[in-house]
Amino acid sequence: MSKAFTKESDGDDDEDLGLPALPSGARNYMTPAGYARLRAELFTLIDDERPKVVEIVHWAASNGDRSENGDYIYGKKRLREIDRRIRFLTKRLELAEVVDPAVHHGSDQVFFGATVTYVEAKGTERTVTILGIDEADSLQGQVSWVSPIARTLLKSREGDELKLVTPVGVLDIEVVQVSYPAPS
Repeated sequence: MSKAFTKESDGDDDEDLGLPALPSGARNYMTPAGYARLRAELFTLIDDERPKVVEIVHWAASNGDRSENGDYIYGKKRLREIDRRIRFLTKRLELAEVVDPAVHHGSDQVFFGATVTYVEAKGTERTVTILGIDEADSLQGQVSWVSPIARTLLKSREGDELKLVTPVGVLDIEVVQVSYPAPS
């Protein structure tokens, strides 16, 4: 069958990238620091990495037989990866709504950007920071604003007792402390 009659993915879907998808109709909330990091990555890819790889591919292509040319094959593959990441970052930055958590400095209510300390019924104390989907890092104690713990904590206040639904059951938690970065 001719390729003209087959549907091929254009690679724009977030699922193809293995990255978290935004809930349908949701905004892509992001802190100013997270937005700056993604933007810096985008410009590094466009201004530095991509031109270097294009130069390597051009040099490798000029060497002749492309079917057994490792530099050419790897370079083309790397170029596709870079272009895919550029498309993703461009799309996410276009949808981004930058929210500065410092505007809530001094508040005891949980909003986007809050660092929240809570205690589970067993006495285990945990601290999480609620950030955007593209900037949250669970190893750093950061959770996405669409995660179950963040959805449970949002709009609560210090001293509130909440019920967190988990795969193993319902956990009782109490919000102990809410903090925000100081305005700069």
